[in-house]
Amino acid sequence: MSIESKVRQIEHLFERLDGEISKFQTQTNLHCIAGCGKCCTKLDIEASPLEFLPWAFHLFLNGEAEKTLTALNNTTKTICHIYQPLALLDSHNGRCGNYKYRGLICRLFGYAGSRDKYGQLRLATCTIIKENQSNSYKSVDEAISKGLYVPIFTDYYMNLNQIDFYLGNTILPINQALKVAIEEVLNYYIYRPLPNGFKNAS
Repeated sequence: MSIESKVRQIEHLFERLDGEISKFQTQTNLHCIAGCGKCCTKLDIEASPLEFLPWAFHLFLNGEAEKTLTALNNTTKTICHIYQPLALLDSHNGRCGNYKYRGLICRLFGYAGSRDKYGQLRLATCTIIKENQSNSYKSVDEAISKGLYVPIFTDYYMNLNQIDFYLGNTILPINQALKVAIEEVLNYYIYRPLPNGFKNAS
């Protein structure tokens, strides 16, 4: 399957998820605090290269893939490379540097469910939402147990893995996942015609 085809399928999956999350937010009134990037600063976030393939393809089309790969190879930071803190002394406030092309883990966290050790579906969200919107959170958790629809982590990752089983099941620290996604795109086009819309960085 071509890179372009994989990217289209991933983007279609993300569009479906974004619609479900938007509906869930409307039904529950849960929301992230504007400017909060605390979850993005977690030092042990893991992801698959596949969920960042649209991001890597976007960089490639715009002639930024090799420059970004060099930056990833030279960094020792474990915070997501795409994340942009608003201040050096307060990394918890910031934003995604390429929100449109954020990964599946970024889209799911906060507004998706996972099963606990008893098999009960629970909302997987951050401490800030749990504490600052405690009444809503408790109501939502109860509603989920009674059948309120919520996107489920494992379901969406299974759907993603069907697009490319190897890349979807390769789980890495997030910056390594970003690096592998770029390498996948660059290696694909070594001996193939460049895609429509490609912009030469030079």
